[in-house]
Amino acid sequence: MGHALHLTVPDDVPYIDFERDFDFPVAEVYRAHADPELFRQWIGPRGLRTRIDGFEFRAGGAYRFVQRGEDSAEEYAFRGVFHTVRENELVVQTFEYEGWPDAVDLEYLRFEDLGEGRCRLRGHTVHASQEARDGMVGSGMEKGMAEGYERLEELLAGLLGGQGG
Repeated sequence: MGHALHLTVPDDVPYIDFERDFDFPVAEVYRAHADPELFRQWIGPRGLRTRIDGFEFRAGGAYRFVQRGEDSAEEYAFRGVFHTVRENELVVQTFEYEGWPDAVDLEYLRFEDLGEGRCRLRGHTVHASQEARDGMVGSGMEKGMAEGYERLEELLAGLLGGQGG
C-alpha cells in the first residue's frame, strides 16, 4: 500500500490533473466513491469528520457533505451535481466549497483497470478562474487529497480483509 498522489498544477491554465494508483479492483474503488456511507469514511484529510446531507449518485443527482474538525466547531460544506455516472469508468460532477461561493469546479474522475486487481484513478478539475484554482491549491488541497486517498486504501483493506497491498 501507499501509492503516491501525483498532482499537476500548470502555471497558465485554471486546471489541476491528478492520478493515484490503488492495489484494489476498479469496482471497489468506484464503490467507495458511489456509496455515501463509504465515501463519508474516507473523503478529506485526517482529523475531519464528514456528515452527508444528501448523496444521489446518478446523472442529475445532487450531493452535499459537511466536514468538521474533531476538536473544532468550524464546519466546511461542499456541494455539487453529478452530471455523468458510468459505473466503474467515469464520473463527471461539479464541486463547490460553500465558503467560496460562485467558484464551481467541473471534475472528471476516470477509473482505469490496470489488471491483477489494481486500478488507477485519474482526475481533471477545471476551475472557474486562475484565482479560484490558486486558492484551492493554497488551501492545503494536495495534503487533504493525499490523506483522503490513504484513508480510502485503509478502508478498502479493512473491507476486503487485507487484500491489496
